[in-house]
Order: sequence, then structure tokens, then C-alpha cells
Amino acid sequence: MANKVWIEVAMNGAWTRALQPNIPVTAEEISREGIDCINAGAAIIHAHSLDPDTGKQNSDADICQAFIEGIREQVDAIVYPSSIDFPLGDDADQRNATTNELCRRGVLEWGILDPGSCNFSTKESAANLFGDDGDIYANGPGVLKASARLAAEYGWRPAYACYEPGFVREGAMLYRTIPGVKTPVFRFMLSDGFTFCFPPREWAIEALAKLMEEEAPGAPWMVAGLDIDTIPLIPKIVELGGHVRVGLEDAPFHSEKTNVQWVEAAVAAIRAAGGEPATAAEVRQSLD
Repeated sequence: MANKVWIEVAMNGAWTRALQPNIPVTAEEISREGIDCINAGAAIIHAHSLDPDTGKQNSDADICQAFIEGIREQVDAIVYPSSIDFPLGDDADQRNATTNELCRRGVLEWGILDPGSCNFSTKESAANLFGDDGDIYANGPGVLKASARLAAEYGWRPAYACYEPGFVREGAMLYRTIPGVKTPVFRFMLSDGFTFCFPPREWAIEALAKLMEEEAPGAPWMVAGLDIDTIPLIPKIVELGGHVRVGLEDAPFHSEKTNVQWVEAAVAAIRAAGGEPATAAEVRQSLD
């Protein structure tokens, strides 16, 4: 039987159309394109809530609910947003307010919980999106533990973006020590253009998969990133039992492909490697 490989689509991100001209911005655009991505072979949709006038990220629960329901009314999908405001504070209730509200409304399955801190800067200072000196993505141990407790209380599954190998270890520790936390989904964040973690290489996936075997055996992981083409890595991902994230949040900037075209490329590569794209129902079943 072929390996069932999850495909997640990161639809937009916080880049605006200045960096990714093809991203969907409004809830209606996200819904329409998300449905097309699921029909093309994806199982999971991740999207940022964006201001429809400026395209900038916000934390609007109504926008999130609109695209979650807009997609799931037409197709079976796991849909989860990134709806946090920057700069981040240390108040876990404030950080997770939109996620918890969407759970109260009964529309959310997964939520964002990135277990660690790192520098955010690009390899070329002239292209730096965070100023010449970059920025710090700060997630201290105290707010992480408090956020994990909220995930257990409200019932959302943590989706970990692991921007450094230490995020895997911190995330595994949270899962082991905070009662009631659902099995997290670990995403290895690789990059060509940013300086965090590893570049997108097969040896990087092998190293991180070995780390997962030690720290969180049996937990699901996928390869993702920022400013990255994940498609060439898919044969190694399938071989090692991992999953795949594509889409215009992750893709090289100014990508000519649409989100649907990224999904189609991932489906073809997964099947060429002997795998088969999983449905949302199969993803839920494997997690249960």
C-alpha cells in the first residue's frame, strides 16, 4: 500500500501582494482557492487573516471563521489560520485570543503554537523584510507553557513551526509535560533566503527526522519553510515517512505558480515517489 502523504497548503502569509502577487487576500478569495486546492489533492489549508483593504495581517476572528466555513461547506478539509498580532506579548490569553474564540465557536481543529525563539533575517540585507538588522521571533518558555495549557483546555491541536532544531525538542517537552495536549504536528521550517534552521537539503531532512525519532517518536512531521521550493525534496520526504507543505506563504518570492499549481506539482511528485495524497479524513484518522 502506498504511503499516505499529507499535503498542506499555506495560502498567503503576511507578505502582501508586493512579494507574492498571486496570494488570496479576502475571505472569499481564500475560500474559493482553498476549495480548488483540496480538489487538486490537498487535505490541509493554512491561511492568514488579512485586511481586505491593505492586505496586512490582522487577528480578525470573523474573517477566519468566514474562510474556514467557506471552504468546509464545500469540501472536507482541515483549515486553520494564523491570526496573531505583532509585536507578540507574553500574555498567552491575548496571543491565543482568536484561536480560542474560534474553538468556542466550534469551527477550529488546529492552532498555531511555535515552540521556540529565533532570529528572523534574510541572507541578503538589502532584501531584508524586517529591517537591516532583522528581527527576533520571541516565544519564551513561560508563554509557551501557558499557550499549551490553553490548547489542552480549548481542544485545539498544536501546529508547530520549527524554525530551529531546538524547537523540536521544546515542542516535544511541552507535549510530554502539559496534560491533555493533543499530538502536535511538527513542521520543519527550512529556507534558501532566510538564515534560520537548515537550507532545503536532503541531509537536513534526515537529521531532523532522526531528532524526531528521539524526541517525539511517532508524532507526524512535514517539511515546510519560507522562500523555499519543497518539490525537489519530496522523494526524500516520502522515503522517510514525512508530509509536505507547499503554497505561496512558503514559495520563493514572486512565484509565478498559483497555490493550486503548487498542489498539483506536489501531487505529481508524491505519486512519482510511490506515495499517495491523503484526504482530510485520513489525516484525522491517523492522528486519532
